[in-house]
Amino acid sequence: DPKRRAAFGSVGRRIPYRILHVINENGESLGNMHRAEALKLMDQHNLKLVLLRENAEPPVYRLMTGKQIHEEQLRRAEKKKASPKTGMCIKELSFSSTIARKDLETKTKQIAQWIEKKYHVKVTIRRTK
Repeated sequence: DPKRRAAFGSVGRRIPYRILHVINENGESLGNMHRAEALKLMDQHNLKLVLLRENAEPPVYRLMTGKQIHEEQLRRAEKKKASPKTGMCIKELSFSSTIARKDLETKTKQIAQWIEKKYHVKVTIRRTK
């Protein structure tokens, strides 16, 4: 799945770098090693190599279990969801000046819900003849 690989870095055997900085599944640094050594270590412990920091010199990879990979993906998705949105969402509501009382109450409740969700609300009141 290309989307998942792009979001989480390379997982598994496709490693474009010759020298890697490897961290074991407990978070302890194993130091710099050649790609072949890292792959051998990965196979011995039945783990996956996951790219953590590509711009570091050498790139940092971590040995992870499938469960750890899944948890990390969930954590990153949650973090991304919590980050502020780039585009502001504007909700617009319009009603006439002869609106019935019950309709007005319903629309004000809707406006309050939108404001709670941090939307920008634009209210337009039309004049009736």
